Amino acid sequence: MKPGLSLRVSQHLALTPQLQQSIRLLQLSTLELSQEVEQMLDENPFLERTAEEAPREEFGLEAADTPPQADDYGADDAMFSGASSAAVTSTEAQNDAETPTGSADEPDWSGDGTVEMAPNDAEWGGDAPPRTRNDSEGDEADATELARSHESLTAFLHRQALALRLSDVDCAALRFLIESLNDDGYLEESLEELAIALAGPEDLEQIEELVHRFTVAQRLLQSLEPVGVGARGLSECLTLQLQALAADEDCTADPATVQTALRICQQPLEMLAKRDVRRLTVLCSEGGASGEERTRAAMALIARLEPRPGRRFADVERNIIIPDVIVRKAGRANGRDGQQNFIVQLNPDVMPRLRVHDIYAGALRGHKGGEGHQGMQQRLQEARWFIKNIQQRFDTILRVSRAIVERQKSFFTHGELAMRPLVLRDIADELGLHESTISRVTTAKYMATPIGTYELKYFFGSGLGTETGGNASSTAVRALIKQFVAAENAAKPLSDSQIAEMLKEQGIECARRTVAKYREALKIAPANLRKTL
Repeated sequence: MKPGLSLRVSQHLALTPQLQQSIRLLQLSTLELSQEVEQMLDENPFLERTAEEAPREEFGLEAADTPPQADDYGADDAMFSGASSAAVTSTEAQNDAETPTGSADEPDWSGDGTVEMAPNDAEWGGDAPPRTRNDSEGDEADATELARSHESLTAFLHRQALALRLSDVDCAALRFLIESLNDDGYLEESLEELAIALAGPEDLEQIEELVHRFTVAQRLLQSLEPVGVGARGLSECLTLQLQALAADEDCTADPATVQTALRICQQPLEMLAKRDVRRLTVLCSEGGASGEERTRAAMALIARLEPRPGRRFADVERNIIIPDVIVRKAGRANGRDGQQNFIVQLNPDVMPRLRVHDIYAGALRGHKGGEGHQGMQQRLQEARWFIKNIQQRFDTILRVSRAIVERQKSFFTHGELAMRPLVLRDIADELGLHESTISRVTTAKYMATPIGTYELKYFFGSGLGTETGGNASSTAVRALIKQFVAAENAAKPLSDSQIAEMLKEQGIECARRTVAKYREALKIAPANLRKTL
């Protein structure tokens, strides 16, 4: 190919570092924002916390289109992100972006952050990063870690093993099996596999010796609390618990029922899951009507057993939810339409109070033109924009929350059954924002209400058609299904088709498959598994 020169005219959108930071802060959760603030406080010397409240900067809608003044770039007055009143924010600064487009190592923070942007900012999409735990290695104990501190299953078993008088070899074998248990208290690997892992596949004599030691250690392990620990499967786990019941002199269960339950556990568990009473009665040699009744009693006894002995020791992560918005009732309901008014405000405990360090800013102002002045000026401007973007983040959350509460007043007054259909576009059109912006605002942001704490996304749901031509919220339909199941006859539970018919009687068109989908989302078992024995 012959080299040559050519001219090309093109247009493209470029997001300033200010807007990129504003959008990134918008999609962070409260805990992630707290980590971001701590990191910025460590990196930027011009940023500091303040315990006192200060007047807000005029960054609202009224000042969004005001061109920056020359004095704005050199102003070093303290700027706060306070917990006081929250005004409406600039819609331009809340359009979405995912990654910076500049290639320079140091972003330019000297601009005013206003750019020409298309109404649709979906091309800057990208959801918020996954919520992660705070793994910072600080001196202060993390609240999540404190909540999760408890004794594990292995520690509980090791403590019991100390009371057993064992030889060093048997004690080592028992400790090895305890460490090989999974979170549910089961031995997932066979004793032969454990022995091969220790001795290697070549030493057959050593493998045989280890299997013998592990067999003895497994019997010791299964004699410890909780009953059923050390089992190699669900059937063995249930059998161990039933054998313990049979040996317990204080057990109130009928001995014949316990023996029938033991025989049931020797059968394929699929029949027990399907509640096939007739086949289990035949296989367990329980003849006659009394035999079928005893089989039902045995199945009910098995249902009361613990299928996962290590459940109460499970190291379950406890999520601490801090609401971003607080909703309170405002006086009594209106006598004309019966509507209750609500006050929506930001949670002052989650709003970081920051300001520019006056002493450092004054020192920089007094040494203009010195070495490194330009770089420090950028750090100062970065601190000012960080405070502004945090303020804009909370302003947008408040605007969206108020719009949601206004649309869902019936929910806050009457509960789930009064939830109205609501999609992201409804709020986006009302506030003049894009749907992707609303999606980010409602992700990992929580609202504390008089009837509970909910994620903002909870208030959005599709609509189902009604006979009157209106729409019913999918949340309200799920609440109706839950209500129908709670009131059903346990001996004759409702099928999905029957629930669909009952919804139709309420004027809601809902197909059987949709009912099944909602029922599964509510973690409600099918009709055959809900039937009482």
